[in-house]
Amino acid sequence: MKSVLFVCTGNICRSPTAEAIFRDRVLNNGLEATYDSVGVQGYHVDEAPDHRSIVVAESHGIPMGDLAARKLDIGDFDRFDLLIAMDRGHQSSMLAMGKNDGHRSKVKLLLDYHKDYCGMDVPDPYYGDMLGFEQTYKLIEKGIDALIYRHFTDK
Repeated sequence: MKSVLFVCTGNICRSPTAEAIFRDRVLNNGLEATYDSVGVQGYHVDEAPDHRSIVVAESHGIPMGDLAARKLDIGDFDRFDLLIAMDRGHQSSMLAMGKNDGHRSKVKLLLDYHKDYCGMDVPDPYYGDMLGFEQTYKLIEKGIDALIYRHFTDK
């Protein structure tokens, strides 16, 4: 069974959105996977996702109010098969944190899975309006679907 960890800055916008979408896909498609989300910073440990992320996800039928933020720790590199960064800053932080090549080889950028968005960051909607949260949701959804296609289907 594959395990996937989604990573953003504080674990209240992008990475919990990714976790919630991934969870929905896993549960609704009979996939076998474990998953979680974290932040590279501990600003919001034990807090629920940003209410704007919750509103947007729920408007798409994806519940996420049950999630709580936590901070990335070195043990996550051993617990998870894939550590999926929302942007290149997170990716860089994780690559620096990894103890060895095995750890670093697990670090991937979410949108690298999608041919149309390869190399792009998922923008942080935190300081913007609801439109930004909606756009971020849609990008994450595309990345999650491409990741699932790559790692969880027989192509």
